[in-house]
Amino acid sequence: MENDILTQFGSRVKELRTKNKLTQEQFAHKTGLHKNYIGMVERGERNPSLINIQIIANGLNVTISELMLL
Repeated sequence: MENDILTQFGSRVKELRTKNKLTQEQFAHKTGLHKNYIGMVERGERNPSLINIQIIANGLNVTISELMLL
């Protein structure tokens, strides 16, 4: 169950990132998060903290609610 939501969240992050025409490296630079961390989140390998979810949402120019539309 936990992996399902992590995978869904990661897919959503990737969807919005690519929609914004950002590479993982560009997105990492924009958010201050490491590009390896971004990749792990997108693959559902990391469970991001609430603070990092806010950072990711800000970097994608969406609200947390919009980001969580799984």
